[in-house]
Amino acid sequence: MTLTELLARHPRPHEPAVHDRDRAFTPAQLADESARLAGALHALGVGRGDRVAVWLPNATAWLAAFFACARLGAIAVAVNTRFRSAELADILGRSGSRVLVTWPAFTRADFVAILAGCPAESLAALEAVIAYDEDEPQAAARLAELRAALPTRVQLSRYASCVAGEPFREDRAEPQLGCAIFTTSGTTKAPKFVLHDQRTLVGHAGDVVRAWGIDAVSSMLLAPPLCGVFGVCNALAMLAAGRPFAMMPAWDARLAAELIARHQCTHMNATDEAIDQLLALHERTPAYPSLRFVGYAAFNPALADLFERADARGLRVVGLYGISEIQALFSRQSEHAPPEERRLAGGRPVSPLAQVRARDPETGRVLPHGESGELEFLAPGSIMVEYFGNPQATAQARDAEGWYRSGDLGHTTADGRFVFLARIGDSLRLGGFLVSPAEIEECVQQVRGIDGCQVVGVTTAGALRPVAFVTLRPGAVLDEAAVCAHVAARLARYKVPARVFAIDAFPVTEGTNATKIQKHRLRDLAQEHL
Repeated sequence: MTLTELLARHPRPHEPAVHDRDRAFTPAQLADESARLAGALHALGVGRGDRVAVWLPNATAWLAAFFACARLGAIAVAVNTRFRSAELADILGRSGSRVLVTWPAFTRADFVAILAGCPAESLAALEAVIAYDEDEPQAAARLAELRAALPTRVQLSRYASCVAGEPFREDRAEPQLGCAIFTTSGTTKAPKFVLHDQRTLVGHAGDVVRAWGIDAVSSMLLAPPLCGVFGVCNALAMLAAGRPFAMMPAWDARLAAELIARHQCTHMNATDEAIDQLLALHERTPAYPSLRFVGYAAFNPALADLFERADARGLRVVGLYGISEIQALFSRQSEHAPPEERRLAGGRPVSPLAQVRARDPETGRVLPHGESGELEFLAPGSIMVEYFGNPQATAQARDAEGWYRSGDLGHTTADGRFVFLARIGDSLRLGGFLVSPAEIEECVQQVRGIDGCQVVGVTTAGALRPVAFVTLRPGAVLDEAAVCAHVAARLARYKVPARVFAIDAFPVTEGTNATKIQKHRLRDLAQEHL
């Protein structure tokens, strides 16, 4: 099945399916808007395989752009709304996106200024920008600023004008066509581009419906952002089930609580920080009576007691596992399991076709149940097509039989489940996103006088934050504020180091094949000085 067919086959085409704050959209309205937007994109020359960057917060327009690309056989490039100029430039440049859809007047991020900070060469492939607005008082002024920030050759159109035109009535969607790119952190500076096709996105949505128990009375609060696979998988599952979901442009715990009550939401999947904020709003028990399933991803070590607190307040929290490459809702623990099992990340795969094993990363031996190694997944129903534009990384990620090497540490259990423990590498979960320290390190090393940099994650003020250690060139003096300002101007706020320390040399271990930096010693050192 294609994404176009998924929307067209919605069992309740004229009942509200998407609650975008105070506005409701039926599947028929969403299909019509996406077809009209597809018509505008087609007029701009967008066709099969072309990339369209979607840089929007959670709004119906995001979904319309996503389905419009699918109808044309094009690829929607999901751009994180928290990215800054350097990150946006990298995404636009490497993806070769021909069109960018964004919201100039959005108040939670200055998209215009961020785009203006992109080097001209990163916009070489960009031919048009479609500007969404909601008739804000500042919309006209922000549109003018956007026009001034763009090369004169780039066509600028209003979203409202695009969806007022004729719909693109032809359906060029095909199951095997790549349709969505999600960015993910890798072992190098540049994030990888995870490409999914329509078949696996739709198939995974159906598996989630069955495994999550989404039934005729279910509704969902869509908490994660649509710019990541977590949000998209939730939205598609609800559309596949023919059940409504509610969302907001940016996370707001008070508004989320209002939406849960207003729409009697039964399901929610969120980060530990979001659940913690909902619990903090009041002291009632049960905290949110309508919620019967709360899947969570534990990113913040400071919230280690969240599971117990949620359970005590009547929220039946369930551990999940997912990554961009095999989709966000790959597995879940059972809500009927004992607490010590239910709290673990991992669980049983939602697809009956999926298999999981743990392998010793050094010897290559497949490990018995209970013995930890690198988790590998055979996931024909949800696996990515490739790392777009990076055949070498694609080949390294999968073996000849199709098993995906996750880079995650965990073990399997005899009853068909698995447990995720941690990343094997040194990637960090910052602001709910997996971040490669190498990206921050390279940015820090751009500062004059800095010779080398290593970044570790340390919990401070209740959140995991990056801390940078640097070595200096002869005669140089560390200006910590200048380093942080340099990173803040180029990367997302959650990637800015909480502190920067200068040391004479990094602690190392002489290994058999290489000299390895002892990041655990740097973490200990950072913890001592924070």
